[in-house]
Amino acid sequence: MGPILTEQICYTLYSTSSIITQAYRSLLKPLNLTYPQFVVMMALWQKDSVSVTELATTIGLSKPTMTPLLKRLEALDYITREFEPGDERQKCISLTQQGQSLVADADSIAKQALCATGLTNNEAEQLIQLCQKIRVSLS
Repeated sequence: MGPILTEQICYTLYSTSSIITQAYRSLLKPLNLTYPQFVVMMALWQKDSVSVTELATTIGLSKPTMTPLLKRLEALDYITREFEPGDERQKCISLTQQGQSLVADADSIAKQALCATGLTNNEAEQLIQLCQKIRVSLS
């Protein structure tokens, strides 16, 4: 018979992630952002002016996956990509003034997304802690 799909943590996380990403699509449309681009922006709002390597590590994506995301964000004038002083192999990613100005909208979007889940703040915190525990255990 094999494992039952709906009883698997991996499937539950995967399918839930897909639905959450879908919910964000309409919320992010006014900002011209996809969900992966929004993740990049959230990381930069927390820590600006970082290398591509550091940013990729922070959000858990490979450097090659980052390149098209960063190019699109640069085309939107949300970020700049400049060579690190003294190291022309590494680029530094920084928010532009326009990118920084999106913070208030982003906070509102995150709150709307949380409300759409039907979770309380406490439940959301518990879920985040459990997911972080899984990520640490599997790393």
